[in-house]
Amino acid sequence: MSWFKQLSDGLRKTTDSIGAVFTKRKLDAATLEELEETLILADMGAGTARAVVAELAEGRVDKDIGEGEIKQLLAAAITKRLAAYAVPLNTAAASPCVILVVGVNGNGKTTTIGKLAHSLTREGKRVMVVAADTFRAAAVEQLQRWSERAGCSFVRGAENADPASVAYAGIEKAVTDRVDVVFIDTAGRLHTKENLMAELGKITKVIKKILPLAPHAVVQVLDATTGQNALAQVKAFGAVAGVTGLVVTKLDGTAKAGIVVALAEQLKLPIHAIGVGEGAEDLQAFSADDFARALVGL
Repeated sequence: MSWFKQLSDGLRKTTDSIGAVFTKRKLDAATLEELEETLILADMGAGTARAVVAELAEGRVDKDIGEGEIKQLLAAAITKRLAAYAVPLNTAAASPCVILVVGVNGNGKTTTIGKLAHSLTREGKRVMVVAADTFRAAAVEQLQRWSERAGCSFVRGAENADPASVAYAGIEKAVTDRVDVVFIDTAGRLHTKENLMAELGKITKVIKKILPLAPHAVVQVLDATTGQNALAQVKAFGAVAGVTGLVVTKLDGTAKAGIVVALAEQLKLPIHAIGVGEGAEDLQAFSADDFARALVGL
């Protein structure tokens, strides 16, 4: 199955709700109002939904227009809003390039690291994964299995060890071993827990003792099914860890895939990749055009 077909299938819940609006040949006021409501329900955000519909309506109200043409116009309006934020993860910023991965419990952070490591090792990069989530043994074991599957090196500490010390040891080894890319996994923290958030600041502080410009990227993993709450999560993590880019997972399990548009429009952060499944190949670089076309059912 091609990635576009997989993406289209994954976005089906959202696509079906949007497609259900276009049952008439005429783009009348009632249809436009229903489309705006549908886009809001898909978590695109009220302001964005209103602007997209206004753009679609310009010069076309009460005129005969086919479903295919409407979808093309809608996809173009969405692509325009996303294009600037479809930015691949830059792993060539330094050597080693240190990427701190953050996010709330259950957002798919561990599997995202595994999938990114898998992709990079296939490109010939020397990759290391550092398990700084020391309080959940299951998470460490899961990350180790992903690392073995990807063929990359793995660093872990003792159970309940200080996460910052594990991160420090990992960076030391990465420098010695001439690793190209280092992913540092962190505990899945509730963004409302200030003491746990402060720990992220400590990790950042200690790795700078070895590599003053590290981390070179801070990637937050978001679960699309959380909808608008994802915006609050990014703002909270950004205040502590300085989030530089996003990965959005579990798009195949939601009717609210419009959250991707809201994230781009409101936060102005790069979206590096999106996920629509559990397999190693089910996380791919974010393409604004592919996403928009799949979202509207083209």
